[in-house]
Amino acid sequence: MKRRYSRLLTILLTLALILSTFNMAAFANSDGSRGTEIPTAEFFGDLELTSSKPTTVIVQLVEESIVEAKHKGKNQSKSKLKKERDQIISSVNQNVSNAKVNREYDYLFSGFSVELPAKEIPSLLSVPGVKAVYPNVEHTVQVVSSEEVALDAYGPNMLDSAPYIGSQKAWDAKVTGKGITVAILDTGVDYTHPDLVHAFDLDNLGWDFVDNDKYPQETPAGDPRGGSTTHGTHVAGTVAANGLIKGVAPEANLLAYRVLGPGGSGSTENVLAGIERAVQDGADIMNLSLGNTMNNPDFATSIALDWAMAEGVVAVVANGNSGPNNWTVGSPGTSREAISVGATQLPHVAYEIKLATAGVSSYNSAKAMGYPNVESLTALNGKTYDLVFVGLAGAADFAGKDVRGKVVVTQRGTHTFVDKVQNAKNAGAEGVIMFNNATGEIPDVNGLALPTIKLTQADGTALVQEMNRGNNKVTFNSVSPYDVPETMATFSSRGPVTSTWMIKPDVSAPGVAILSTVPTHNQNNPHGYSASNGTSMAAPHVAGSAALLLQAHPTWGVEDVKAALMNTAEELIDPITGKPYPHNAQGAGSIRVHKAINSKTLVTPGSHSFGKFVKDSGRQVEGQSFTIKNLSNERKRYSFEVVFAGNPDGIKVMTSNNLNVQAGKSQKVNFNVQVDTSKLKPGYYEGTIKVSDGSQVIAVPTILFVGEPDYPRLTGIYFGKEADGSYYVGSYLPGGAEVLDYDLYRLGPNNTIGAFLGTIGSFKNVPAPEHEFNWNGSVNGVNLPNGNYVLAVYVEKGGVTEYRAYLVTKN
Repeated sequence: MKRRYSRLLTILLTLALILSTFNMAAFANSDGSRGTEIPTAEFFGDLELTSSKPTTVIVQLVEESIVEAKHKGKNQSKSKLKKERDQIISSVNQNVSNAKVNREYDYLFSGFSVELPAKEIPSLLSVPGVKAVYPNVEHTVQVVSSEEVALDAYGPNMLDSAPYIGSQKAWDAKVTGKGITVAILDTGVDYTHPDLVHAFDLDNLGWDFVDNDKYPQETPAGDPRGGSTTHGTHVAGTVAANGLIKGVAPEANLLAYRVLGPGGSGSTENVLAGIERAVQDGADIMNLSLGNTMNNPDFATSIALDWAMAEGVVAVVANGNSGPNNWTVGSPGTSREAISVGATQLPHVAYEIKLATAGVSSYNSAKAMGYPNVESLTALNGKTYDLVFVGLAGAADFAGKDVRGKVVVTQRGTHTFVDKVQNAKNAGAEGVIMFNNATGEIPDVNGLALPTIKLTQADGTALVQEMNRGNNKVTFNSVSPYDVPETMATFSSRGPVTSTWMIKPDVSAPGVAILSTVPTHNQNNPHGYSASNGTSMAAPHVAGSAALLLQAHPTWGVEDVKAALMNTAEELIDPITGKPYPHNAQGAGSIRVHKAINSKTLVTPGSHSFGKFVKDSGRQVEGQSFTIKNLSNERKRYSFEVVFAGNPDGIKVMTSNNLNVQAGKSQKVNFNVQVDTSKLKPGYYEGTIKVSDGSQVIAVPTILFVGEPDYPRLTGIYFGKEADGSYYVGSYLPGGAEVLDYDLYRLGPNNTIGAFLGTIGSFKNVPAPEHEFNWNGSVNGVNLPNGNYVLAVYVEKGGVTEYRAYLVTKN
C-alpha cells in the first residue's frame, strides 16, 4: 500500500505538525524483538515521500547561526560555520542521490536549501548535524485585490490613511523618517517611480534574489515565467512615497529585495536569503507583506525574523488574508518577536441594500461591495432586473448567456473581484450580485466597474435556489447610506499562534482601499497609482511608523518601538456587536503613531499569553512578567488591574497593587495567574492588564487557554489509486476525531457540490494525527465511473464540528 510521509514516522522520524509535536519512538514488539530508534531531524509540513519528483527543502543545522550564537554568549565565525556546513553537505551528497544545494545561510539562520527527490528526504533527516527540515513552501503577496486609479479620479478620501494614523502630526513636528532605512522584501520596487526615486541610492538599490542581480525591479509585462507585478512598489509607496502620494515616512530611505517573482509568488529559500541580506546591508526596519499558510512559530522564516529583531532590526509582517476565522495567521506572521499587522478599514460611508425576489422578501446580508460612483449605486433604487447566474464569472462563463441590461449573480472564487465585475460589464450587464464561498463577509473593493452587491454564503445560496425555482427577477427597494467607524477588515487573518498560543496580530492598521504607487508596465505612461486591499497594505503603515519612531527616538530598541505602537493603539469596537473586536482579530488595536512618539511610559511586552491549562488538571498557577519603563522626567506611581472578559469564575490574577518607578528608569513587574480548570469550560479566555499612572491607562492584551483550544479539526485530505485498483483515502486530524465521515458527491457546475452519492467511510474515536482507509471505488454496490468528484469530510471533536469539501479524481 502506498505510504504517506506521516505513516513512515512510526519507525523513522520525529514530525512537527503545524499544530502540535508528536514524538514517535521506534517500535517495540511484544515478541521481544525491538527496533532501534534512529536519531532524526525534525520535519515541518507535509510531503509525499514516495515521489521521485525533485523537491526543494530548507535544512537547519544544529550548529548555531552567527547571530544566534552571539546572543547566547558563544563564539561563532563564518569560517567555522562554513566548515561545519560543508561537512554536512558532503554527508548529504554521500547519503542522498541527486542532491543539489541552492542557497546557504549563516547569519540569522544556519543551514542551506537543497533540491532532491522527495523520496530521499528520510535519508536527509538522518544526516548527523541536521536539526530540522522545512518545506520550501510558496510565499505570496498578502493582497486581496487591486484597482488601477486614473489620475483624474483622485480624491482627498483616497489619501487619508497616513494622516489618519497620526503621520501628519509627526510631519508637523519635523519627524519624517529622515535617516532611517526601510527594506522592502517583496516583488521588487519600481525605483524609477517619481514618488520613490528620492528614497533610493542608485548605487545600492538592494538585491534581486529571483534573477540574482543588483536591480530589484518589478516583473515586467511579457515575462514568460508569469504575470507582471506591482505589489512591492505599492508597499514601498505606503512607507516612503513623497510626490503625488505621500507615505507614512516620506523622507525615509529604501532598500528593495526582490524575493517574490512573476505572478507575485516566491520561495522560502529566497525569503530567507532576503531577510539575511537586509540585516547585513544595514536596514533599520524591514517590511514583509508576504506569507504562507503555515501557522507555526518555528518555521524557518519566523526563526530568521526572531533573530533579526534580536539584532535590532524592526521586522514588520502582514498577518495574512485568510480571515475571519481564528488560527488563520501564517508564517512569518507567527514570529515570536516580529510585529504582525492586521488590516482595518477607515471610517467611511457604506450602503445598505434591500433587495427581494419573488420567493424571498429580503436578503439581510446585502451590502454595497463596490461601484464606479455613488450615482450608479443609487440608480438601482426602485428598479427590477432579470437575474442570470454566471458561476465564477470568468470570461468563458458568459459564453452563450444573454446578460445585457441584467444583473448577474456570481460566487466568490478563482477570479479576482475586479476581473469578475469587468467581465460582467464587458458582456453588457447592469450590475453584479456576488456571494461568498465561505463564512464571513466579502471585503469592500473601491472602483469596481459596475455597482456590485455582496451577500453571505447562506444568502447567496438561497438566491441561487430561488433562481432555480424560476424566480429570476430581483427588485432593489432601497439603497441607504450609513456611517461606519474604523473596523477590522473581514479578510484579515486571526491568531492565535499554535504551540506558543501568542496573540497575533500585534497591532492593526489601515488596509482597505489604500492608494499608492505602482508601475503601469506601459512604456508611454510607465508610472501610476492603484487602490489595493490586504494586510499587505496595512503592514507598511506600521513599517513607516517605526521609521518615524526611530527618528524621534534614536536610542530606542526594537522592543521599545513595538511596545510604543501597541501601548498607544486604539481599541476598535465592532459596530455589529457593540463590543471590542477580540485580541486575536485586532491585536492591541489600530496604531496611532503620534501618540506612540509621545509615549511617557512603555510596557513590554505589549501582550501576554499564559499558555494552555489542561482541562481537569485542577488548580494550576503560571507566572509572567512585564517591564515598565518610565520615560518621563518625574517619578511615576503605577497601579494595576487585570480583567478577564465576563469575569469567569476560575481565573484569578495576582500582581502588585502599585509600583513606583523613578524618572528614566525601568522596573520589572511579576504577576501570577491561578486557573481552576474544573470551573471553566474548554476554550480560550481573553483579558486585559490595565497599567495606570493616574492620568494614562495602558491596556495590555492577555490570553489563556483551557483544555483543547478550537484549532482546526481537519487540515487536509489525500486520495489516490493503489496498484490493485482500489483507492487510499485519508485525512489529517491534529486532534483526532470522535466522529469522522467521508461523503462523496458529484461535481456540480463551476466546481460546486453536486448530487450526494453516498458515504464511503464512517469512523468513530479516530486518533490523531492522521486517518487512512481503503476504498473499493464503489458506492452502494455500484462501481463509479472515472472522473472528478467532491469528497466532503465531516469531523466532530469536543463539541466542535468541521465540514470541508475537496475535489478528487477517480481514474
